[in-house]
Amino acid sequence: MAEARLRSDRNKNLVGFLVGDVRYAVEILRVREIINPLPLVGLPHAPLTVLGVADHRGEVVPVIDLRRRFGLPPVATTRRTKWIIVNLAGRSVGLAVDAVTDVFGATAEAQRDVPRLGAGDEARGIGAVFATSQGLVFVVDVDRVAEAAHEVDVPVALPG
Repeated sequence: MAEARLRSDRNKNLVGFLVGDVRYAVEILRVREIINPLPLVGLPHAPLTVLGVADHRGEVVPVIDLRRRFGLPPVATTRRTKWIIVNLAGRSVGLAVDAVTDVFGATAEAQRDVPRLGAGDEARGIGAVFATSQGLVFVVDVDRVAEAAHEVDVPVALPG
């Protein structure tokens, strides 16, 4: 399990990534692995933020497009595009991001209040904000951002 994973530097508790020009991060203990995009199978009636599902190591994994989730226009996949495979309620979910940037530590002293913007605060899915030497980093609440994956009725096996 992720909790048992050994890390060389326990102070590095976040995995950073870009979506558009904004820096985001997820808690490292939620990350199973970071991979290059795989072939996708689209599912009818899936939520708009779900790109489809992929066969990853024998598991059918729904993939959430964080660009769509954050209201950004689609862009072509590049060499920098990655999927961050996270644990969500006992299953794996992929988060499609523009680029993974780094693994870093964030301290309580660097934490800032999450801005309250009114309607949609809960849907935004930001769990924390940290000030770093490179600017603000918004920590994504994986459970809220990937909740669309719960709505996907994943087939037992992919066609093919």
